[in-house]
Amino acid sequence: MTGPVTDPGPVPVAGGEPELERVAGLVRDVPDYPSPGILFRDITPVLADAEAFTAVTTELAALVGEADLVAGVEARGFLLGAAVAVVAGTGVVTVRKAGKLPRVAASRTYELEYGTATLELPADTVARGARVFLVDDVLATGGTAAAAAELLREVGATVVGFGALLELTALNGRARLGDVPVHALLTA
Repeated sequence: MTGPVTDPGPVPVAGGEPELERVAGLVRDVPDYPSPGILFRDITPVLADAEAFTAVTTELAALVGEADLVAGVEARGFLLGAAVAVVAGTGVVTVRKAGKLPRVAASRTYELEYGTATLELPADTVARGARVFLVDDVLATGGTAAAAAELLREVGATVVGFGALLELTALNGRARLGDVPVHALLTA
């Protein structure tokens, strides 16, 4: 989602697959959003394009493996996570911002590049021992992904992997996920 304004646009990983090259071309750079010096990576055009959205969903679903659930992180991770779960044949659970759930199983506050945030996991949705594949749109500093993984572990789940449409490699967010396998379809 964010990075220095001087970042180049996203480029595909995994050997220049034509579908991912097309997806990369749809990711829009928005300078100075949400604050000066931040380059926001807008994936809305990818979601609005049926062919690109299908390619992203299929690629991420192939990474789910033997997971019981896909967890999507608010908000664009909901869209990706739900689609990935359908293709992978799993259930989906949402990791929400604070105050959005009637019953909360666990809560975690963490640092962002430009402030703090709190994530919550809904009660009675993730069984102890469940294998969960975590999905979000962008992996930047890793704070959101790490907080979501901690929430899942707190309720007794095992995080078997993390998948993102885009990883901002200069921010080294994957380091915050420790031994969780990290998969990104595009890097910038």
